[in-house]
Order: sequence, then C-alpha cells, then structure tokens
Amino acid sequence: MTEPSGETAPEAPEDVAPTEDVQEDVRQGAAEPEEPGTAEESATGEEPAAAEEPTAAQEPDVAEDSDEPDADAAETSDEPDVADASHESAGAEPDEPTSEAAEAAGASEEPGADGDAGAKPSDTPELSDAQAELAAQRELRAKIEARKAEKEGPLSSGAKLSGTAADLLAAVRAVEGGAASGSAFYEAPEPAPRRPTPEATPALTVRPPVPAQASAPAPGTTAAVREVLAKGGAPETLAAQVAAALGEGAAQALLDDPWQLLAVPGLRPEQADGFARALLGAACGPDDPRRTVALTVWLLERAALQGHTALEIDTVRAGLAGHAVPDPGSAVEEAVSAGAVLVFQEEESAEEVHEEDEESPEAAEAATDEPAATVLLGLDRYALAEESLADGLARLVRTAAADPWEGSELERAAGAHGLVLHTGGEASRAEPVALAAAARERGLRTLVAVHADGGRRALGPAGADAVTVAALLSGAAGPGRDEEGAFALDLLVVLDAPQLDVETAAMLVESLPDSCRLVLSGDPAVLGAPGAGQVFGDVVAARVCPRIASRVPDPGPLGELVSGIGAGELNQVEAPGKEIVIVPVRDAGEAVHRTVQLVADSVPRAIGVPAEQTQVVTVGHGGSAGTRALNAALKQRLNPGPGRFGGYDPGDRVAYAPVPGRTVTGTVLSADAEGLRLRCGDEELLVPKERVESALRHGWALTAHQAAGLRWPAVVVVLPGDAAGGLSRPWVYTAFGRAERHLSVVHGVDQALPRAVAEGVAPERTTRLRPLLEALLAVPEE
Repeated sequence: MTEPSGETAPEAPEDVAPTEDVQEDVRQGAAEPEEPGTAEESATGEEPAAAEEPTAAQEPDVAEDSDEPDADAAETSDEPDVADASHESAGAEPDEPTSEAAEAAGASEEPGADGDAGAKPSDTPELSDAQAELAAQRELRAKIEARKAEKEGPLSSGAKLSGTAADLLAAVRAVEGGAASGSAFYEAPEPAPRRPTPEATPALTVRPPVPAQASAPAPGTTAAVREVLAKGGAPETLAAQVAAALGEGAAQALLDDPWQLLAVPGLRPEQADGFARALLGAACGPDDPRRTVALTVWLLERAALQGHTALEIDTVRAGLAGHAVPDPGSAVEEAVSAGAVLVFQEEESAEEVHEEDEESPEAAEAATDEPAATVLLGLDRYALAEESLADGLARLVRTAAADPWEGSELERAAGAHGLVLHTGGEASRAEPVALAAAARERGLRTLVAVHADGGRRALGPAGADAVTVAALLSGAAGPGRDEEGAFALDLLVVLDAPQLDVETAAMLVESLPDSCRLVLSGDPAVLGAPGAGQVFGDVVAARVCPRIASRVPDPGPLGELVSGIGAGELNQVEAPGKEIVIVPVRDAGEAVHRTVQLVADSVPRAIGVPAEQTQVVTVGHGGSAGTRALNAALKQRLNPGPGRFGGYDPGDRVAYAPVPGRTVTGTVLSADAEGLRLRCGDEELLVPKERVESALRHGWALTAHQAAGLRWPAVVVVLPGDAAGGLSRPWVYTAFGRAERHLSVVHGVDQALPRAVAEGVAPERTTRLRPLLEALLAVPEE
C-alpha cells in the first residue's frame, strides 16, 4: 500500500471528518460535522492566525480610501514572495471534500413549476447524464459479476490465521458451506477467462443502445415509507431517498430493521438510533445484531468516502466501540457471518519486512519465518472491483503481442508491453497525445480519454478526438462496442489517471479487448481519486509494468513554483509578468473580501483575465472562508439574484455531481417543471428538481479535489487561518497547479503553508490492488 493523496469524493455525504485520517477518526468514534450534507469542512476550528504585515513585495499597493487593489500599483510592484521556505515539521492533513447529501429536515425551494419564461419542457422524456451513466455502470457491473461466476473456484487461503482471525475465517467458511447465510467471499483471485483471439478481419462495432431511464420509486412505496418515517419521528422528506435506497419493500425493511435508515447517504448513527428507539421501544439496545451489522457496513462506507477499499479489523472494532457497541469483536463476527462484509488476510512480504527492519537483522529473520498477517474487512463492491481490475490488467499484460515500435521512449514501451505508466506534470501531457497520434499513423484504433471536459479542451486541437472517461463508459462518446461488449480499440491512452477510482477503472479495463494496449498517464504528486481506491499509485507501487517518467518541465514562473512544491520546497519565484501575486490577510472575513476583489476587479484589470475565466479554490466547503461563504459573496457581486430556482438563478456558475466522485462545472441556463438546465462545456444538461439540493453547488469557488483535472487562465487560492489543518503538499501542489497564466494566493496561514509543503503528506489509503497485482504478475525467481 502506498501513500497517495488523501481527499475524497466531492460528491459524497458530508459526515466524514475532513482533516483526519479515517482510522484515527473511527477510533475516536463519533465526532460528526455540523450538518449531514458536507465532508470537506475546514478542520481546525481555531482562531484564524494573523498574517504577516503586507509588504511592497507581497501585495500591490492599496489606496487608503479604497478597498480595491490598485491596478497600476499591481503592474509595478516587485515580484511577490509566496512564503519563506521552511522545513519545520508539521502533521497537516488534507481536506476530505465530498458532496452535499440531502438534509434531514425540510426541503429547500424546488425549481418552480412555472419555470423560466423561456424554458420549454421536452416533448419526450430526457435521459439525464447521471441516469445514463448509472445504468451503464449497472450493466458493466453485471458483466463483471458474470465473469467472476465463471471461475472454477476460490483458492484456499488463511492457513496461517489464528485466534480471532481464524474465528472470522471460520465464519466465512460457514457462509460458503451453507451453514450460515451470506454472500460470496473473495479470497484469492484467479485469472479472468480469456476472450477468443479476434479474427484478422475487423469485427463490426455497434454503439450500445441508450440505457433505459432509471425508474423512480412507485408512489405507493414512497407513501408507505413516509408513514413509517412519521411513526419513527424521522423527517418525511427522506421518503424518496429511502425508497430509492431500499427498493420496493423499503417500508417493511425499515419496520424489520430500523437501522437500514443508514443506507441513505448523509444520515448518521445517532439519527438511526433515535429512529430505532421510536419504533422498537424497549426492544432496542446497543448490542442489537441489526444495529451492529448496519454500523459495521456504515463504517466501511464512510471509509470508502476517504479513499479506502478496506479497513484493518482493529480499526473497525475501535469504530464500533466509539458508537457504544458492547462487544465489538462479536459484532464484527456477526457482520461477517451475515455476509454484510468480507474478510481478507494480507501477508507482508519478506522483502517489505527486510526494508522495514534492515537495521535489525534478527527481527527481520524472525519476521521472515512468520510473516505478519493483516486482517482486513471490506465491502463486496470494492472487493469485486479490485479483483476484476487486477484480473483485467493482468489479461492486457499477457495478451499483448510485443511489437518493435520506433520513436520516443514512450512509443517503444507501448509497442513492447500491454500496460505502460507515464508520469509527469502538465507539460508532459503532450507526450502520450503524441503517442496516440503515432499509433493512428500505424493504423491502430486509438483513443485518448481524460478526466473532465476541461482536460480535453486543454489539449487544444488534439483534444478534438479525445473523450471523457465518463462519456466513454456511458456510450455517449467513443468507438462503440463489439458483440462481446468490448471497445473497438487497439490502444487506449488515459490522461489524469490518478483521478481513476477503483470501480471506474475496473469498468474501463473490463471493456478493453484482449491484446489492447493501455497507457495510464498522470502526475503522481496531485491529489488522489475522489472515490475509493488509489489505482494509479497502486499500479506504480506494484512495479508490474514499465514506467516512463517525462523529462519535460512545466514552463514559466508557475511551472517553476509548482515543480518546487512537488519536491517539497516553497521557493520564491521571479514573476515579472505578475504570474504570481500574494495577498496577505489577517482573518477569514478579509480573505473573503479580498477574494471577491481579485475575481471581480483586480485580475481582470491587471492581468486581463475576465471573471468568468477565473476560478477560486479553497480548502473545504464549510468554515468562514469555505466554498459556501465564498460562493455566497461571489454570487452577490457577480450575479445577484433571489435564487428563484432552488437557490439558483440563470447565469450562476455551478458545480454539478452527476454521480459520486465526478464534478462537472457549468452555468445555469433556465429552470422548468423538470429541473435546472445547465450549460456544461459544449453540451446542455438537465438536473432533475429532486437532485438539485443534493447534487448541485454554486461553482465560483471549488475545493482542490473538485478542481483536479481542470485548469483555468487565472486561479485564486484562498488560505484562511482556520484552514491550516487541511493543508498538505498534494493539496498545495494540486491547487497551485490549476493556474495557466496567473495565480493569486490569499494568504492567511502564515508558516503553515511552507510547513505543509515540506512535511505535510496525505493520509495513506488502505487498498488491496497492489498485492493482487503482485500475485498475478510477479516475475518468477530464477
């Protein structure tokens, strides 16, 4: 397991503690944020630290009778000093950005049925981007599960377990043997069945039909759930979400097991406990098996929001103890026996033991004789995804025929191997794009995929043929699929690969045909995927394929600054064209005020970048200078309005999460009875009115995770004093690297910034992909 970036999905429920590693957070139990819709909160709650006094070298002169930075002064001031490079130690951790879940109480104003005067309802039902993508994901997951079912049988494992671990494995065996109920448990992966070798003649490719629109819960189901919620004292506004999460039998499921309420994103154990007490009365207890099973699953789902695909068993026990479970060990065994969670044993290799204990040969020898066994617990969806991804990558490696390609180092590696990694900064993106162009000239069916539309536009003319990963998987773009459902491709180049979560990566690799080459390209220094897993970092750490490191440096003062941050140094950079400007502030209120000035006035006048091309990036959604506070101030200045449509007006900049883990930026066009209509890049999207509250935010200010994979001509990074605890080197690297021409830093964290760059590493994610890959693709010893 490696140390990737530690932020999580900007669209996940917000009950995740933002600046703590999930394992520490689980041990401490129940520290919950102020509301159930956010997770990327500013973490410290301390008084903002006073910033150093502004100097001529730090900030453009400001007239005493005006709050706005003077444009002329900005033109003539000395180059700004970002911060003194300091090597004092710090333990800062990054924020955990997530999306807003529905609030437990009253609904906000929905888009008016009368809508905008110019908006007209569609004559035919419109399939939303989110529904199409979710339907495609369900179809691909079904195929993955079918492939798993074709395997001959699981390999035996766990012979070295003892004590509680052995008891857990015995519970798993009981489930497998039919002595207890539960789902299948995954132990050791086997290679996936191979597709037949394709014919010499190209197979006919057909674009899959548009997925059927996901059906809403039946009115009777929602009404029945509403009655149960009212009986238990829960807000009836949750009825639609509960019905969608639990299906047709949702009402009876809640009556049988009130803790099923935790299946609704954003709800906390305390709320489910209160609901259960109201329904069960004296029959409700902290050791109720229904409660302990639901809490175990909830802890693992919570961990997935922070990037983990599994947790160590002791961490889960500590989390259960924090929620007043009397016997956490028995609770875990109950969850395993019920099939709600899976148990794994990960053995530490002798090589790892030797690296850790090289100063103690005796300890290393003893550890080699008896390898340490780590018992992990996980959910089946992530276990299935990691094993399917490992099998798929191994399949590509084994089926690719070596071909001596001439050209760059990357081209030669891609010709000789089925899987290749490419690492580098923003400027290095040109190398895999050139590889794709050369492959097309060789007659290969080639495609370039990026994380977001902004990444595609950043490629310039070469981006015309690129697609987003989401559009490729949903069938909205790309080459189409053959009769087996595989993409008609010989080479797929994926840029921004660190943003791939394990489920998306599994679906992508599963869709590639045998002999297809896959090149994963990205910057390992940026924040990791917003979903569960660390695919790029795990493949890099497994060392099962060639890794080509780019030697192309990012140009200009911004490139020099960001490159230094990647190396752990916050350097003072010469910026004669005002590419970098530091604006010191004393408190969060001044930070918000200065940010609005920069976006609305100073940057357009002094730099020539209009407000609509300037993006604000901050540490979290909450706090005195988080995205909520900044977006409210920016809306008041740039697009004032009453928020007629669920809090939004035409012209508002927004961040939309069609599915958890993916953020699309755009502008509100209008509203009608169906919902809000957005302009996102070159396309129009509809946000259904029931999803406006949970999936949409104003977008003048974003978190670094939401901004990953995107770039803007000008970026304003806001660092108020109470955000110091959320800083890390990957966060700073990602936020500062979003700027193409100009970067303004609203600086109120004093020496916390250089400390974070020098010492602040992101929390480690617990995953299983690396050992799975090593087991499948290990080179036999001679």
